[in-house]
Amino acid sequence: MADLPNVCLTLSNQPDNVVLVREALSGMAETVGVDEIDLNDIRTAVTEACNNVVLHAYDGEEGPLQIEVFLGPRAVEVVVRDHGTGIKPHIRSEEEAALGIGLSIIQALAPRVEFRDVPGGGTEVRMEFATPSAQALDTAAHDGFRVPDVAREDLARTSGLAVAPSALARKVLPRVMCVLAARAHFTTDRISDTELVADALVAEAAKESANRHMSMSISVEPRTLELHIGPLERGCAQRLVASTTVEGVGSPVEKLVSEHWVASSGGEGEVLALRLRDER
Repeated sequence: MADLPNVCLTLSNQPDNVVLVREALSGMAETVGVDEIDLNDIRTAVTEACNNVVLHAYDGEEGPLQIEVFLGPRAVEVVVRDHGTGIKPHIRSEEEAALGIGLSIIQALAPRVEFRDVPGGGTEVRMEFATPSAQALDTAAHDGFRVPDVAREDLARTSGLAVAPSALARKVLPRVMCVLAARAHFTTDRISDTELVADALVAEAAKESANRHMSMSISVEPRTLELHIGPLERGCAQRLVASTTVEGVGSPVEKLVSEHWVASSGGEGEVLALRLRDER
């Protein structure tokens, strides 16, 4: 497998985020052509690993849940990592039984499973799945790739997402954004607006030779989403805003986003920030 992941999520271990992980996996599978049966195995196993972090890694407290997806030739590897007491084999009580089907099923679904200690505390479970129908991706897209860094105190409302190549984000980002828009209690129409904005951004980013990967954080407040994309090369943020067009809509960023601005990320980079509100 590659040294860097193709999809990386930095989340809180809130139960709602398991749905977000499943949607990201579905977007990945649609992009590279993973068979539906293979995808079901992947989602089932990863869901169980995430549920163990939700239930057991932090003794009922909130903490980070990290997901990494590596796309190799005819195989997918998924890493689920915590920084708490760890993902340990656990016999469920009757009350917990409905929440998952046990780590033994992970071992049945994934041809290779490894449990590793995380330096500084925590555990990661690495699961490799055979995906003979999956297509290869551009391995050069990791140039400058950054794993999303979200401070622990911000995890309750902020999710980090990084995707390489940016073409992979075409199916991943809209799904993630729609889940978070629903969590922000957006109306159905405003969720559709959010999807249009995400579609337009990733379509344009994929055309940028200097932007072959995407890294972002998405914050959720009641009736508000705030998306920060970057670091980008100087001038790239304005090009994304100006160039994103959808037939019959024009520029979704200009027409559907409540506010947008460009901020410095230090050095020569910049960040495109977008804020969507639902005021209906």
